[in-house]
Amino acid sequence: MLLVLSEEQKAHLGCLPRLGGAGRQRPRPRPRPRPRPRKLNIDVDTVQHGVEGLTYLLTESSKLMISEIDFQDSIHVLGFSDELNKLLLQLYLDNRKEIRNILGELAPKLPSYHSLEWRLDVQLASRSLRQQIKPAVTIKLHLNQNEDQTAQVLQTDPSTLLHLIQQLELALGEMKTNHCRRIVRNMK
Repeated sequence: MLLVLSEEQKAHLGCLPRLGGAGRQRPRPRPRPRPRPRKLNIDVDTVQHGVEGLTYLLTESSKLMISEIDFQDSIHVLGFSDELNKLLLQLYLDNRKEIRNILGELAPKLPSYHSLEWRLDVQLASRSLRQQIKPAVTIKLHLNQNEDQTAQVLQTDPSTLLHLIQQLELALGEMKTNHCRRIVRNMK
């Protein structure tokens, strides 16, 4: 799977060759105890756009777990030198597991299913109507969220519940199509 970059992202990444040349260190005759900061003589916006483009490239590639070949093909359209392409590939390979771990920690923690209780109530009559049948389904859904248990109570009529069941079955059937399988496989 190739990573598709927009024109804006290509422009942001296009400044990397200029930044790479400006940030190279010259060989020093003797080691210094503390490195001193140097000026790159490059506009701050250019550096910021380069960092944003590189961040996007690495996070999206790590999210999709792009293979080495696909990563190389994705950055080949940028027209970088072979040396810079190899450096970007090595940077991606060295850091993709750590990036995925960080992205997993930043993802919102959604509630998960714990248990379900349900009850069917039927009102057979009221003061105004003697032979009235009014069914209602009450559902108590227990959820786990951040190691806390919460409960949600829902009430509906049987026809709405049947419609909901049909829609969920359609969604499950859609997940069995080749297109959805391919998407799920690439998300892992």
